[in-house]
Amino acid sequence: MTPLRIALAQVNACVGDITGNTRIVLDQCARAAAAGADVVALPEMVLTGYPVEDLALRDSFTAASRKALDALPGQLADAGLGELLVIVGYLDADEVGPRNAAAVIHRGRVVDRYFKHHLPNYGVFDEFRYFHAGDDLPVIRYRGVDLGLVICEDIWQDGGPVAAYGEVGVDLLVCLNGSPYERAKDDVRGELVASRAREAGAPMAYVNLVGGQDELVFDGDSMVVDEAGSLLARAPQFVEHLLVVDLDLPGGRDDRDDDRDEAAAPAGFEVRRSTLDAAPVTDRAPIAGPTLAEPLSDEAEVWSALVTGLGDYVRKNGFRSVVLGLSGGIDSAVVAALAVDALGPDAVHGVSMPSKYSSEHSKDDAADMARRTGLHYQVEPIADMVEVFVSQLDLTGLAEENVQARARGVTLMALSNLEGHLVLATGNKTELAVGYSTIYGDAVGGFAPIKDVPKTLVWKLARWRNEQAEQRGETLPIPPDSITKPPSAELRPDQLDTDSLPDYALLDDILDDYVESDRGFEDMVAAGFDAGLIEEVVRMVDRAEYKRRQYPPGTKISLKAFGRDRRLPITNSWREKRP
Repeated sequence: MTPLRIALAQVNACVGDITGNTRIVLDQCARAAAAGADVVALPEMVLTGYPVEDLALRDSFTAASRKALDALPGQLADAGLGELLVIVGYLDADEVGPRNAAAVIHRGRVVDRYFKHHLPNYGVFDEFRYFHAGDDLPVIRYRGVDLGLVICEDIWQDGGPVAAYGEVGVDLLVCLNGSPYERAKDDVRGELVASRAREAGAPMAYVNLVGGQDELVFDGDSMVVDEAGSLLARAPQFVEHLLVVDLDLPGGRDDRDDDRDEAAAPAGFEVRRSTLDAAPVTDRAPIAGPTLAEPLSDEAEVWSALVTGLGDYVRKNGFRSVVLGLSGGIDSAVVAALAVDALGPDAVHGVSMPSKYSSEHSKDDAADMARRTGLHYQVEPIADMVEVFVSQLDLTGLAEENVQARARGVTLMALSNLEGHLVLATGNKTELAVGYSTIYGDAVGGFAPIKDVPKTLVWKLARWRNEQAEQRGETLPIPPDSITKPPSAELRPDQLDTDSLPDYALLDDILDDYVESDRGFEDMVAAGFDAGLIEEVVRMVDRAEYKRRQYPPGTKISLKAFGRDRRLPITNSWREKRP
């Protein structure tokens, strides 16, 4: 058996910051070398950040990525890291077009490249638009061990390069990833990596990005499994981490393998073999023990994703602070708690904007939220602003109600302009689905942290967050009254959400069928829902598409988020109807 120490650098790259991302790569390589690693692998397109979307179509951006990659071997050598085998993702281009690529670097030069074979074109992915697929199958012999490379989607498709590597024979398969987070995806991912390792007949080292990028958030979850699919090491989710693992690999394959001709290669693949010289390994201390991060609970996982997505959106876009309306309700309370966890209380500004219909308990709950978390708090009554509009235009009913929401939106945007805050919209996925929001009112903002969180999950997260605080002996961040009281927009006397909407638990069940699963009328009736209620909910969802198009971006946590995943025409006469 041949020992090999591999380091997986789970890092937070920023799209477009090629200089900053290069510094991350150099820093992680130095850390890997200090840990005695032979090989270090970094995630998919780490030099450019991921996903780059239409930046891939700009020649100047592609050239900048390639220039950074070309300079990297010399930078590594100058830093005394030339003996380290570095595998790094980047954006390349050749005569065919842009490529989602990985480079293998050793002793001051790029010794091989790999172009992603399978280009996903579903959900949040649109890689057919940007990249051209590869068909190469590089096998790099280093310290007597044969290494193969794949990139992300290559392991999600059957019959791809993993199976081909199984035929060719490698000792270790390295997979670079930009795999976004979805609820419970870590379970699916772990099973997938294990099955592909068994298919290749070799251990797999899987390294993933971490951090937020617009509506996507990457959870890391990097891991190493053996050839039987057993987990050897796993990095924690949602944090940067260098996972270092010692492997004992077969190695020592007959050098005559290098003389195989192309006829022996699997159909559709071009096998390319190279052998690298390497200095002998000097004595090094064994690793204390493999990292086996405990899986997070569902609530902890979602909360971490939302905190990561919000924090990175604010920081990477150059904002220093956020502002939001504090109504005393559950949605604004959860958003405020997320913001405090992501940014610290000094960067969070809450504004109570009572109207003549606002209850005393709601005003008290808003102030209580500020006291509990230490965020900045101010009160800006809107009754006089509303009265000017209402009296001049003689507004009543819904028109009057919407003026209240819009007065609040104008107030928040004015404070944003005055003080430079990013405005946070506080609507949840359930409200967004049925159009229970006011354009230019509560829908105003630059980011919507709980946009993909159903109302019932909002309550569940609030209870979980308070339980965590209680276990740590901390002040509960969310006022218990905000959790237990019936939800209300308080736009008219004694208003409750249930005046306009079904019970949220029932509504979320129907929306799960219609929005998440795309089920038709007959299927929903068969599931036990009332036909009349189905018609009502479907009508609300379909009519609100134009509102959703104008809603701010927000962190994706579900399989089908509005905007990134679920894209329907606004002008659309199709309706789900009774048979």
